[in-house]
Amino acid sequence: MQKILLIEDNSLICENVAEILELANYDVITAANGKEGVAMALEHHPDLIVCDIMMPVLDGYGVLHTLHKNQALQTTPFIFLTAKTERNDVRKGMEMGADDYITKPFDGSELLNAIESRLKRCAEIRKESVSGLHGLNVLLSAGSGGNQLDLLKEDRNIIAYKKKQTIYNAGSRPEYLFYLLQGKVKTYMRNDDGKELIIGLYNKGDFFGYNALLEGGNYQDHAEAMEECRVAMIPQQDFEQLISSNPEVMGRFIQILSREMAEKEQQLISLAYNSLRKKVAEALLLLERKYNATGNKNFTIDISRENLAAVAGVAKESLIRTLGDFRDEQLITLKEGQIASLAVKKLAGMIN
Repeated sequence: MQKILLIEDNSLICENVAEILELANYDVITAANGKEGVAMALEHHPDLIVCDIMMPVLDGYGVLHTLHKNQALQTTPFIFLTAKTERNDVRKGMEMGADDYITKPFDGSELLNAIESRLKRCAEIRKESVSGLHGLNVLLSAGSGGNQLDLLKEDRNIIAYKKKQTIYNAGSRPEYLFYLLQGKVKTYMRNDDGKELIIGLYNKGDFFGYNALLEGGNYQDHAEAMEECRVAMIPQQDFEQLISSNPEVMGRFIQILSREMAEKEQQLISLAYNSLRKKVAEALLLLERKYNATGNKNFTIDISRENLAAVAGVAKESLIRTLGDFRDEQLITLKEGQIASLAVKKLAGMIN
């Protein structure tokens, strides 16, 4: 049974809508205001959220903005339910990433049709989590015809990169969308002194290099293989044609960008205000989240000290001393240069 979170401060409307949804065989969770709704979303991870805009404590825009900062909830379909019909309100909601907008009064069939449509489309887009080139093809086929997909298959090149080989440089014009079939890639920037700061980490199944394509400008960062990689190259014109004809695919890339912006925002806050120990702890947790999605207890972080220092934004010497301290405090273990046995809860507690 699919779970829907309904956030509505009007108790009568909330009861009526909840009854309609329950009769349609949905599991319904309700919240009386935006703050309570955010807490319920974080706890229950609903399949879809229906949210009023004008509410006390935290309005609907605030709910949407807050949830889009949470990686686990960024792709959750979000429908605004409100009596406000002014065009500016509709535009603001959609620009923030809402999937639909229903105005009061409405009939039950209108709401149920919108929910069914969004859940179906979300299920199609989430299929991109399938690994390998097939995962890319599933995403590209969400809302597109088979003939167009076949053409993309025929035209796509797959290039192998060696460890430390450059994939693209800042200032160059983008020509491809990159899809990582194997290996790990980093994107980074350098300051005037040549110090490197890693701003993006990509694993098998990730897209990268799309920022410049979507902005229509040059690359602002460098991309380099962290180990031997195989990368699928999608020509720029095919990518542009795809997103212009398929709003669902365009929406997916907007969600990816939104997640990246939230991560970079957190990284900037860490660099500006966190202590050395917190910066290193946050870098370790970032790598654990990125490369240990299955929760493997024997997971090890196999990354050079230079790259780890560039992720944390600290000097290599300072990083090495801090890792030694963490080892002595039994927060990590070091085995043949690799970092293992992370005490995740203790490291997270250090940050918070």
